[in-house]
Amino acid sequence: MNSKFIAYTTVTAVGMAAFACAALARDQVQIAGSSTVLPYANIGAEQFGKSHASLKTPVIESGGSGAGIKRFCEGLGEGTIDIANASRKIKDSELAECQKNGVKEIIEVQFGYDGIVFAVDAKSGDWALEPKDLFLALAAEVPKDGALVANPYKTWKEVNDKLPEWPIVAYIPGEKHGTREVFEEKIMHAGAKATGADKLHLDKAEGADDAAKKKVADKAVLKVRKDGAAVDIDGDYTETLARLASNPQGLGVFGLSFYENNTDKLKVATLNGITPSVETIASGEYPVSRPLQFYVKKAHIGTIPGLKEYVEFFVSEKIIGPEGPLAEYGLVPSPDAERKALQDAVKAEKAM
Repeated sequence: MNSKFIAYTTVTAVGMAAFACAALARDQVQIAGSSTVLPYANIGAEQFGKSHASLKTPVIESGGSGAGIKRFCEGLGEGTIDIANASRKIKDSELAECQKNGVKEIIEVQFGYDGIVFAVDAKSGDWALEPKDLFLALAAEVPKDGALVANPYKTWKEVNDKLPEWPIVAYIPGEKHGTREVFEEKIMHAGAKATGADKLHLDKAEGADDAAKKKVADKAVLKVRKDGAAVDIDGDYTETLARLASNPQGLGVFGLSFYENNTDKLKVATLNGITPSVETIASGEYPVSRPLQFYVKKAHIGTIPGLKEYVEFFVSEKIIGPEGPLAEYGLVPSPDAERKALQDAVKAEKAM
């Protein structure tokens, strides 16, 4: 047998044995990532702890989808997390980083859906928004007289005469959050198209070919103004809520479930005439929704005590079903067939 092959397999076996031994030194599942998924993960972990007395309750940290996936992809072993929570899908570039660092088998657990809502102080009047309103208020450059100009708008009424004459201040998710990417795709891109800004950006984009120019233009429409009108929030939704409390004329971006648990403090805006709710998101009427998921290191199953049990428990009907505590908190449950397929895939440890 080839001596190099023997050496490689010996090193690999020793490495995996070392990981297994090291993993046993940690007897608690470790999770990090999305602030949107955080409350659902906390509920699932709390219920798991109550029903599995012999296993420790998982430790869960927030920090955003991007930050959680980055930690997830650092490698295998006791010093790395087992699960990354995410309010967006993992990117190809992140999968490549995982592969490079030895995280080769990943189980995706898409457990339900959530909406992104726009809300103001509860004492405010009613707000009816469209993506074009938000784009004109927040984009760095907007169309004016057939050309792109630095955003001149100071009040919401200048953008849409039916909106109040408040100074434009919107608290939007920071760039490390999965919610920001959904906001960019479903609001900024849609708003650019509705106002014609996408074509104007494309006309002035530079690139080797049409595809390269479109890529430049698509990125340009996502740029928000830096004059204080669009404020990045790097913390979770509680920070956004605190900003609105200190500035009652601000607009905040939240997950539906967070809003529904704070209706005494917030009033939600309609979008394209649709009020966000579990029903309008489940039906597809409300235009800004996204799947929620987490990613599991398959190599950690069987070595980190409680990992397999936690994931199987989390996707059970009693947790993610229509009558479960996640739905009660605000999760939009997946259709029955989708939940069943997920439960079967988790039981089989089916990797992506």
